[in-house]
Amino acid sequence: MKRFFILLILLVLMLSSCQRNRIYDYSLNIPDACWSKDLPACFEVEISDTTCFCNMFINIRNTTEYQYSNLYLFVTLQLPDGRMARDTINCLLADKDGRWLGKGMGDIKEQQIAYRTDMVFPTKGTYNFYVEQAMRTNKLKGIKSIGIRLNKVKM
Repeated sequence: MKRFFILLILLVLMLSSCQRNRIYDYSLNIPDACWSKDLPACFEVEISDTTCFCNMFINIRNTTEYQYSNLYLFVTLQLPDGRMARDTINCLLADKDGRWLGKGMGDIKEQQIAYRTDMVFPTKGTYNFYVEQAMRTNKLKGIKSIGIRLNKVKM
């Protein structure tokens, strides 16, 4: 019994240490799994440490009813001083044979797409991230949620 409690405490400590590297992790649910072109997902992140390096990921949850093998996104970053930077990224959701690349059981698949590595935030303050679907359809069916994750890079 004593060994069990020691193992349990060690497990809790290991899991909590993994969380310390996480700066931000949040996903927004898309109503009815139908993402409108004119509704960007908005994420407000408070940055207080300008010395650490971060990796950024895009979290995508889609249904197997999604009609495409990829998902184009516009990602806009607004700095605390109002300046903006915008990227277009292509997220592969299925391989060339149509097999889903994400994890999950049933008709929902999830994956985390690496977007930026070794990012440094130049100033303290509130950073806004806007993620928009950039496909050639106004209503994109099959996307359940979209999110971002920022992790500190271990040195």
